[in-house]
Amino acid sequence: MSDIKKVVLAYSGGLDTSVILKWLEETYQCEVVTFTADIGQGEEVEPARAKAQTMGVKDIFIEDLREEFVRDYVYPMFRANTIYEGEYLLGTSIARPLIAKRLVEIAAQTGADAISHGATGKGNDQVRFELGAYALNPEIKVIAPWRLWDLNSREKLLAYADRHAIPVEQKRGKKSPYSMDANLLHISYEGGPLEDPWTEAEDDMWRWSVSPEQAPDKAAYIELTFERGDVIAVDGQPMTPATVLEILNKVGGDNGIGRLDIVENRYVGMKSRGCYETPGGTILLRAHRAIESITLDREVAHLKDELMPRYASLVYNGYWWSPERELLQQMIDASQRHVNGTVRLKLYKGSVTVVGRKSATDSLFDETIATFEDDAGAYNQQDAEGFIKLNALRMRIAAARRPHK
Repeated sequence: MSDIKKVVLAYSGGLDTSVILKWLEETYQCEVVTFTADIGQGEEVEPARAKAQTMGVKDIFIEDLREEFVRDYVYPMFRANTIYEGEYLLGTSIARPLIAKRLVEIAAQTGADAISHGATGKGNDQVRFELGAYALNPEIKVIAPWRLWDLNSREKLLAYADRHAIPVEQKRGKKSPYSMDANLLHISYEGGPLEDPWTEAEDDMWRWSVSPEQAPDKAAYIELTFERGDVIAVDGQPMTPATVLEILNKVGGDNGIGRLDIVENRYVGMKSRGCYETPGGTILLRAHRAIESITLDREVAHLKDELMPRYASLVYNGYWWSPERELLQQMIDASQRHVNGTVRLKLYKGSVTVVGRKSATDSLFDETIATFEDDAGAYNQQDAEGFIKLNALRMRIAAARRPHK
C-alpha cells in the first residue's frame, strides 16, 4: 500500500482510534480524514471534532445518522423478526453496514485511497466492515491496524500516545472492566469478568435498565401502531423511527426489560460470552409478531420463520450488502404490505406480554369462524373428518404394512 495518500478513518476520539490516526500518518505518510457517526450511542460526538482538530486533521466528518440507522437498517431487520441463535437481536451487527457505507462514500467524496477501522483481528466487526466496503466498492483498500501493528495492549497504546503527544482523556473514578458498544438499538458488554461464562454479571454493569426485581410493582401499558410492518406511532402519537426506539428503550428500561446473557458463535470461529441490553428491540419484536399473527397468511408467516435464521446469519456475519440478503429483503418487505394495525402490550418486571391486537383493514381473524359458540354455519365441522383421513392416509398405509406389536 505504498500508494496510499489519503485514508478515511472511522474515528471515535478515544484512545484506540486516536493512536490509529497518528499511526496511519506515521506509517503511510498520508493524510487522514476522520468520520464519526452518531447512531444513538448516548455519548457526545462533537468532542471528537476538537480532538481531531488538535491532531491536525483537516477534513472532519461528524454525522447524525440516527434516523437513517433505524429507518433503513433496524426496521427492515425487524420486519423479518430477526434473532441470531434464538436470542441475540443483532444490535452491533446491524450498525456496521451503515458505517461501512459512509466510509466508502466519504472516501469517494474526498478522493481517499483507503478506509481504516479500529476493529480487532479476533472479532466479527472487522468482517462486517470489510465485507460491506468491498461489496460497495470492490477496489477500495482497507487498513486494519490491529492486524498489522504490535501495539496489542492498553499499556503499549498509552506509551505510543505519550511518545507522540496524543491527548488522552484521563477519566476519573473506577474504569469499567467491560468492552462496550452502544447505539439506539442496544448496548453490549464483553470482556473483564464476563470472560468466565460461569460468572454472573454484576448488577451495576447494566446502563439502560433497572433489574426486574427493582422495576415498578405496577404494570405499564403501551400501544404501538404499525404500517407496512413498521411502528409509526406510540400510544397514538406519530413518531419518527429513531424517536420510537428512544421511547421504547426508556419505557422498557424502566420496567427491567431487555437484558440478555449469552454465549454466541462468532463468524471467525470462536465462542464469545456477551451481555446485551435491548429494551426497545425486545418490545418491538414481540409487538411485530403480534400484529403479524392477525394479518399474515399462515403459510407466508411460516415461510418467513423458516427463512429468518438464514437472514439472521447474513446480518450477523456481515453480508448486509450481499445479493442474497437483498433478495430476502424484497420478499420480506412484500409480506408486510398488509401488516397494519395496533398492538397493546403489558410491561411488568422484565416481561413483555401482548394483551391486545387489532387491524381495522387487514385482520384475517374472523370471530364468526373462530368462535366456540354457534357459528351459524360459517364452518362445517363434519368437513374435518375427510381432512383428517386424507392427511392420515400415508401413515395408515405404512402402519398396515408393519407387523402388529
